[in-house]
Amino acid sequence: MKMSSLTMLRAGLLALACCSTLPAHAALFEDDEARRAIIDLRSRVDSTRDSLGHQIDGKADKSSTLELANQNEQLRAEIARLRGQIEVLTNELANEQRRQKSFYTDLDARLRKLEPQRLTVDGKQVDVGPNEQRLYDAALSLFKAGDYRAAASAFSGFIANHPGSGYNGAAYYWLGSSHYALRDYKSAIAAHQVVVNRYPDNPRAPDSMLNIATSYQEQKDRANARNTLDALITQYPTSQAAQAAKERLPKLK
Repeated sequence: MKMSSLTMLRAGLLALACCSTLPAHAALFEDDEARRAIIDLRSRVDSTRDSLGHQIDGKADKSSTLELANQNEQLRAEIARLRGQIEVLTNELANEQRRQKSFYTDLDARLRKLEPQRLTVDGKQVDVGPNEQRLYDAALSLFKAGDYRAAASAFSGFIANHPGSGYNGAAYYWLGSSHYALRDYKSAIAAHQVVVNRYPDNPRAPDSMLNIATSYQEQKDRANARNTLDALITQYPTSQAAQAAKERLPKLK
């Protein structure tokens, strides 16, 4: 279509050129007819040129539209690719957040295990560290298992490593009881005396006094045994240990 239009234009221009170069003496047409023919030819040339220009413009518009369509398709493909990357990154971020949450939850749990816990020990609120609790429980397990020598060593180590522990009143009590089981009465009296002197409000203090009196009895020291029982009845009159002391006193006179 484009080529035929160009051909028509070229033919029209050639005809116009031929008409313009006709010799003056050539009188094949009358002047009016010649002018009409030239005007008609020029009109046809202009019309053909305009038509060709419109066709060229149309071709250009179609080309631009096609190019825009191609660009639009490329943009869509790029957007789809970017959306895919965004989805992947979003999933990775969500997974990372879950991993971090799990990590911090586990870390928090571990840190809590390392932090002192507020516990009630012998009727008092005290802070107990995890290692402190573990060592005390291990020493008490040895005593309950009947391994008194190991228990005495464990309680001594506990007291040395945790001098300010809320378990120390109980630790001295079990230390004295371990020595008594080993028939080391002197050491038993010393340990139980710490309970009475340092921890008089400890619920085991009356029992410690009773154990001290018993240790004196084992040593044939009736005087100190009797004095200890009297002191027990005076200091802890409502305790079960005081009732036992009342029953023993007549036997020591």
